[in-house]
Amino acid sequence: MATNQTNSMAKFVSNLWQNSSMIVVYVVMFAVCAIFVPYFLTGRNMIGLGLSVTTIGMVAATMLFALGAGDVDLSVGSTVAFTGILTAKLLNVTGNVFLSVLGGIIAGALVGLVNGIFIAKFKMNPLITTLATMQIVRGLGLIVSNAVAIGITIPAFFKIGNNAIWGIPVPILLTILIMVVFGVLLNNTAYGRNVLAIGGNKEAARLSGVNVDLTKIVIFTLQGLVAGFGGVVLASRMTSGQPNAALGFELDVISACVLGGVSLSGGIGTMSGVIVGVLIMGTVQNVLNLLNVPTFYQYVVRGTILLIAILLDQLKQRKKA
Repeated sequence: MATNQTNSMAKFVSNLWQNSSMIVVYVVMFAVCAIFVPYFLTGRNMIGLGLSVTTIGMVAATMLFALGAGDVDLSVGSTVAFTGILTAKLLNVTGNVFLSVLGGIIAGALVGLVNGIFIAKFKMNPLITTLATMQIVRGLGLIVSNAVAIGITIPAFFKIGNNAIWGIPVPILLTILIMVVFGVLLNNTAYGRNVLAIGGNKEAARLSGVNVDLTKIVIFTLQGLVAGFGGVVLASRMTSGQPNAALGFELDVISACVLGGVSLSGGIGTMSGVIVGVLIMGTVQNVLNLLNVPTFYQYVVRGTILLIAILLDQLKQRKKA
């Protein structure tokens, strides 16, 4: 009897680690931080932690689809910066919040659409394609802004990034909404299943009737649209359009996704895992700031996390093979 109980417990622990390892890691990390890091478990810091991951969380929700299909998008950081700049410019010219926000979001969607067309229709490598558009879009942001921040003087626009509902900042609520929407899209629609099917075996998906090209174009268009929306929200929070915003942002998003169990080879990914990955990245950054770790060392830590995330993905792929 004792042996059976021991075996059952060992099996339970093994299944828990296999299916929810990063959740366990984050729970332990959170507990350790709460005990040993001063001011970590305060209400003010928890709100700050939530706000710090809003832009990453929004974009990671759609990066999940790109990675799940076996692709990647390195242009999201530049898109976030460019759409923030464009929105600020439109606000100062038109004075209309709705039209300016819409213009920023559409610009982001157009960047994604261009990526999707080049990758799906012209069969270009997604890494090289989005690396090129990353530089092009960043350059456009610098041109539009003349390489200086564009201030915004319309208070109504600031409500998007700085107001709160029931004590919860609007950006956090918007991030939760985006994650829920794309989580439902991934798990409860044929489109979501097709995305993972393409990542698992593109040719098999094509033979089973999936329109691979259209699916990929939609993936990148949605990626650009959400990155554009994230840029608008970030500009609202910062009360300006910043040409140097979101530098290295794409690597943080990819790190969060891979930490959350999304495979770089495609075909595997869950929204719950992405949420955990985003929280891990945000918590590490938050703790480093609370401990007054210099920015230079923070770059080393973030790069190490990315390296560990890729290593974990490789180990999982080898075990699967």
